[in-house]
This record gives sequence, C-alpha cells and structure tokens, in this order.
Amino acid sequence: MSAPPTQPGAAPAARTAPTRRTATLTYRGAGARRGPVTMGQANMIRCILRDEPDAINIHDVWPVPEGASEDAVLDALRALAVRHEALRTTFPHEPGTVPGEQVVAGAGRFTVTVLEHGQLPSSAAEYAEAVARDARSERFRLESDFPLRPVLLTHAGRPVFLALAASHALTDGSALGILREEWLTLLSGGRLPEATALTPLDLAAEEASPAGRRRSADALRHWERILRTGPQAMFAEPGAVGTEISAQGLTLRSARGARALAGAARRTRALPNTVLLTAWCLLTAHRAGQQECVAAVPTSNRFRPALARSVSTLSQDALLALDVRKPSFDAVLAAAWGAALNAYRHSRFDALALWDMIRRVTGERGSHFARDVVLNDISALPATLAGAAAPDGDAPELALVRGPEQALPTRLLGFVYETDPVLRLALWADPALFPARAAEGFATGLVRLLEAAAEGDVPLADLTEITGVRPVERGPGWTRVDGCWVEPEAVARTLSAALGGLPVEVEVTGACKAGDPAPAAPLLTARITCEDGGLTPARAHAALMAALPGRPGVLAPHRYVIVQRPPRQPASAGPILREGTGRDREM
Repeated sequence: MSAPPTQPGAAPAARTAPTRRTATLTYRGAGARRGPVTMGQANMIRCILRDEPDAINIHDVWPVPEGASEDAVLDALRALAVRHEALRTTFPHEPGTVPGEQVVAGAGRFTVTVLEHGQLPSSAAEYAEAVARDARSERFRLESDFPLRPVLLTHAGRPVFLALAASHALTDGSALGILREEWLTLLSGGRLPEATALTPLDLAAEEASPAGRRRSADALRHWERILRTGPQAMFAEPGAVGTEISAQGLTLRSARGARALAGAARRTRALPNTVLLTAWCLLTAHRAGQQECVAAVPTSNRFRPALARSVSTLSQDALLALDVRKPSFDAVLAAAWGAALNAYRHSRFDALALWDMIRRVTGERGSHFARDVVLNDISALPATLAGAAAPDGDAPELALVRGPEQALPTRLLGFVYETDPVLRLALWADPALFPARAAEGFATGLVRLLEAAAEGDVPLADLTEITGVRPVERGPGWTRVDGCWVEPEAVARTLSAALGGLPVEVEVTGACKAGDPAPAAPLLTARITCEDGGLTPARAHAALMAALPGRPGVLAPHRYVIVQRPPRQPASAGPILREGTGRDREM
C-alpha cells in the first residue's frame, strides 16, 4: 500500500448544482511499445481483480495556481501523458484471465470531466477531496482506460481544483506526487528536465534479467525465513478476530515530536527515519507483548535513485523483522538500520511466486500469515501525495484529529507524512484492540518515547512508565508456541468446529532430549475422537488450515492423534487409530 486509505463520503453540497461537461484531449507520444508487466504491476493487478475499486484505486487533489486558465490546465495534463509511458499504458487480456503484458500507446485520447460552479462550498478543499474520493469508486478497465480520471472544478469560469482518481496498476502515491510537481511546473511556465527514471517497460526488462531473477529469488528466501520463524500475527490476543477491520483515522501533528525526533537523531547519530522506525517497532512490540516486530514497510523501492522519480506503481512490501529482545532503545536502534536495509533489499519479487511460497510455508508450519502492522514513511521521498504531505501552516505542540473510518486488511497502519518542523503521522488502529483513548495513547506514547530517546538511552524495562502504553494481558490460557502466541483451548474449539463437532483435546507438551537441562520448545498435540475411524491427520490439518484466517491465536497442532473410544470414556482411553503431523506421510 502506498497511498493513505480512505473511503467514499458525501461531499459538502455546493450552493447550486454544477454544470457538467467533458473535454477530450488527444496526445502523441514517443512511440508504441509492449512487453511484460513489472512485478509491482502484477502485485497491484492481483489486488485490483480481487478488491473493490474504492479500496484499491487511489486519488489526489491538485489546487490550481491563481491565474492559470482551463486551457493551460488541460495542456499540462496532455504534456504529462506524452512525457510518461505509464499514462499511455493499458493491459490487454482475455476476459477471465490475468494480464501479463503491458502496451504503451504511441497516440491516443482521454477525457477530463469539468464541473462548472457558480458558487463553491465554503469548505472548497473538502468538497474537492470528496469529489476525488467519489471518482475512485468506479473500477478502471485495465485493458482500455486512461489511468487517471481527472475532474476539474471551476468557479465562475476559473479553474480551482483538479480532483482525480488513479489506477493503482500504473501509479502509486509517490507517482501522483511526481505528476503534481511536474504539472505545477508546467502551469508556472517552467520547463521540465529530461525524464531519466526507469519506465515500467525498462523496469520489467531489468527484473527479467538474470540479476533481476536472482534478486527476486533472494527476496522469497528472506520472506520465507521470517514466515517460518516470526510470529504468525503481531496481535494474537483476545479481541483480535477477522481478517479485515474498520478503523477510524487519527492524525497526530506535533512540533514536540519533531523536536524530539531531531534530538534523538543527533544524540544517536542515526537518521531520523531510522529513529522513528525503531520507536514505532518498539512501541508496537511492547503493546503486543512480542519479542520481535514484524512489519510491512511499503515505500522501500523508492529509495533507489533510478526509481525515485519513476511514474509507475512500485507497491511491494518490504518485510521487516526487528528483534526487540535488547536492554535499551539504542541497542535496538543499532540493529534497526541493518534490518531495514535487509528488508528493502528484498522488496522486489514475483507476487504470484510469493503467494505460492506463503501458502506452502504456512501449510507446513500450520500458521496463517497476518499483515498486522504497516508503516508507510513517505516523509523522505522526493515526491509525495499533495493532499497528505503538504507542509503544515502551523506547528501545534501536540494535536490529535479524528478522521473517517476505513475498512483495512491490517490491524495497525501508520502513514508518516512529515517529520520536520512537525511530526505528522496518521494512524488507523483496530478499535477492538485500540479503543479511542488507547489509539490516542499509542500516538502520544510514540512522542513520549522519542522525547525520552532525545534525552538519553531508554531502558526497555521502563517503556510502560515512559510511554503510558501497557502490554496486552492475555491471561493464563495463552502460551508461546513456535514463536507465536497461542490459546490451546481456541485451537481445540476451532479444530472441533472444522471437523463437524468431533471431540478434540489439545495439549501443550515439551519433549526432553537426553542430556538436555530443560524441555525442548513447546509442542501442540491434538487428540481427536472419531468413532468411525475415517479421519486422517492430513484431513484434520487441512480442515484446520482452512479455518485459520481471522483467528491469530490459533496455530495448527504439530501432531494429530486420532482415537476411537467407547461412549462416555475420555479420549485418552481409546485406542489410537492414526497419528501424524498432517503435513506429510502418516505414521
């Protein structure tokens, strides 16, 4: 994800209904080309074909400079289409198939909707934002549509805002920021430098090279290591249910936070963004009661110079795994830069191969990977979404503002828009885990942690006292198994339901090896009563795996023991019919 989430909302009503007309623009580019899709495009096309358009399309609002005419606004848009191949690209494919090729048109046309207003609402910027949100609610046709859906708002004949939706298959938030910058340069009479960033087709060729294929394979191995050893979900705790949550946005704007971040960076001689990433991961892992913070950091691909100003979609996750079992903030910070670089290096991959690997690895491990935590720090990128990242006009010491609700496939999402002179961060947190005050406490706790880190090294044992954020209380029924927090009773209930109500008991055992001073890692064993003897460990495992999504406290047993018992006898009394892992051959 590279653009802040939103949802359609009602626009502030104009005093008089606008008059609608359409302007058709033609363009002629440098020439027609075709070739395979990029890894980022394939990743987003997969999401576009799966998700609702208002959830996957992106949008922005571009204020029109004073004095710019409608013709100048439209001519600048036409110039962008000529300049950038991504804006002349479609994905032809047969119905029911997934596009694997992109085609760049040498010439073509697109339309701009013009809404002429005699009077705009008093909150004109909010109105323009709502128009842009509404424009993203219609699906883009990958095989034919121009990837921008612009709506020009005029007042008494003068253009005021350009509100536009964009296809995420060809743009991301940073790409829209680059387009906005260039559009404003053209409207001011400036000249654009030669475009030197890789085009989508050039990037696809690079990815298909031997070096590109090796890089993709390395990325899959990086992900596999984390998926095999890290927590299956950061928020495995009471109340964490479902695969999608609806959360209200919360924006922090804090001059205190910016000063503290700068001070902590000076004291530690670390980059401010690394300090902020460390603080975020520490506070997240502290709240979740985890020994490691696993988080998606989607902006990583933009830090490569050849892609920094690419107008394309580079939306692929860098998967960060940061061990927080250290004595202090500085000790975690020392490891954070290397962990982040390792994540960034492994953030370009074949999305289909990645999901095949995820299915294989989680099936073998008996887990379900949950993308629980996302931090998208766009503050250091060369260009960002205008509506999200324009500098603040004031600098409040600490202000929190509530925004609209949004449905998200994650439990804690942060967007960092600005770090100086104001720390500006938007937060969406699962309300079942972070009620309103807890979400506000997390945001202010982040500022408090940065302030403490600016003064000196922070003992991690003092995080609750310093930040006011308390770790979750799971209760005595929870235990850590294979790096994951698990509730064995929930495992038994889920497995029983998945098997049509068969009786299930789940034990946590730790087998000792000869000469070991302590038990080995805990293991889960499920004893299932099946009187007709027709159940196998493989069938039991498959049934539970199908029920895992949305149950982060449930991990598949390491062993299934299927017994037959007379009525009214405990499961342990029956003879063993079959036993095995369910992941391989039966024993």
